Amino acid sequence: TESCQHFMAFRRAPLAVLLGALTLVVASNAALSSSPFVSAGRVGRSGRDQNEKCNSPATCLRLKGAGPKVEFDGIRKLMEGEGLSEAAIRSFRAAYEQLVRGDDGMILESSIEPVKGLPTQADVNQAKLSAERTKELLSKTVVLKLNGGLGTGMGLEKAKSLLAVKGTDTFLDFIAKQVMDFKTHKGDVRSMFMNSFSTSADTKAALAAYPALLGEGWEVVQNKVPKILQEGLQPAKWPAKPACEWCPPGHGDLYPSLAGSGTLDALLAKGVKYMFVSNSDNLGATLDLALLDYFAQSDKPFIMEVCERTEADKKGGHLAVRTSDGRLLLRESAQCAAADEKAFQDTARHSFFNTNNLWIRLDRLKEVLDKHDGVVPLPMIKNEKTVDPGDGDSPKVFQLETAMGAAIESFPGAGAVVVDRARFAPVKTCADLLRVRSDAYDVTPDFRLVLAAECGGKPPVVDLDGKVYKKVQGLEKMLAAGAVPSLKHCSKLVVKGKVALAAGVVFKGEVTVANAKDEWATLKAGTYENTKVEL
Repeated sequence: TESCQHFMAFRRAPLAVLLGALTLVVASNAALSSSPFVSAGRVGRSGRDQNEKCNSPATCLRLKGAGPKVEFDGIRKLMEGEGLSEAAIRSFRAAYEQLVRGDDGMILESSIEPVKGLPTQADVNQAKLSAERTKELLSKTVVLKLNGGLGTGMGLEKAKSLLAVKGTDTFLDFIAKQVMDFKTHKGDVRSMFMNSFSTSADTKAALAAYPALLGEGWEVVQNKVPKILQEGLQPAKWPAKPACEWCPPGHGDLYPSLAGSGTLDALLAKGVKYMFVSNSDNLGATLDLALLDYFAQSDKPFIMEVCERTEADKKGGHLAVRTSDGRLLLRESAQCAAADEKAFQDTARHSFFNTNNLWIRLDRLKEVLDKHDGVVPLPMIKNEKTVDPGDGDSPKVFQLETAMGAAIESFPGAGAVVVDRARFAPVKTCADLLRVRSDAYDVTPDFRLVLAAECGGKPPVVDLDGKVYKKVQGLEKMLAAGAVPSLKHCSKLVVKGKVALAAGVVFKGEVTVANAKDEWATLKAGTYENTKVEL
């Protein structure tokens, strides 16, 4: 969750807080009723009266039985006052409706089946593209990097993409070098970033060293949405820190951001048909011409790149098939009931996870938006927080998010392709950062981070003590000697307590290093193989 201090302050009139059980009444909202996520397998209460009308085109809330109405108009005006687009408002309304209706977004194990028979990257890397075909495809393609995260969970107050990855090169340095190398050796292609209000300025400043990436249309800015009080289900008000009343809506905001900013229409007007999207912290995800050609020839509206799950991936979301209609869907950990957790983490049953590398047909995206009243139907993810992240006693709120990969179920005929681990090297935690900084990942000539051959296709599992290494500052103390340990022959590393590593440490096999003392202790240089070390 991004720090609230980076969101714009606002002023608004107070809204009435209505307590009690709430029933959603939707006027002229056929789009919601046809949403693919309102289907078998989603747990929740509908409680809608389709025959009842509101006096305004906005969504209304009504107390069960007779009683006054509370209209979405108040939230609409709040968001309009912040300059948010109609697409952003409608998208948030869809998530808010799910919240009030009582949908918790859970996807039951009994409603899905494992995915089988997916094509692989090896299947599509057959023919070499001609220069003419390459030029034709690239003229219709744009590469977009998601770059809205601050990395506050890792103790950062700046764009996470400004973290050093290898030497002094940051994520943004790598991305810029990847794009420039592609333009030099493969062909010209459009590129852009989806930033947030929090990362736009930092990103622009960092990219000043790469002016070719700062041309017209270089960014689209992510929206923000109001936090919702758990009691009363109305927008939170926190006068002490008004910016804390807002939060990011998750990367599912890609679709309303493209639509509401006019970027989608502008790209379509220029003949751009294909969009490749990936996270800025995944330096393995670059534009692959063979996959682009496969996507174009498949005529599919949406393709998700997936990888085979390993022990390190079992807690992340997975791909599945909905039994009711045979569509692919994405189930995140927040959408898994406690009773289904064992099946969720069974990597033999649910074998594929979403890399968040997505291929989107922009003309088909436009069709989905038009069909659903300007909204891509996405299941809501409800995160329980306090309005002020730094004050545990502040009012409890819901932060409503969506995931862009979940759109796979909103595109009829969407598909998936199994890709090599080389296309997936994300950094979400300090353990991930240690892994990619180490020799377990190599830098290719075209500036991709790929798993070292010695790892045998499986990244080392790194388990760092959350009390010490949750934030980057703890990791930097571990590596204060200036050298990252060797992990390319390591299958699992566990570090407990305050452990500093001397230069020249090599881990092999499964290793645990523990320090029970309150002060930092140093692990001396040397090779540690299949052992447990107490400092």
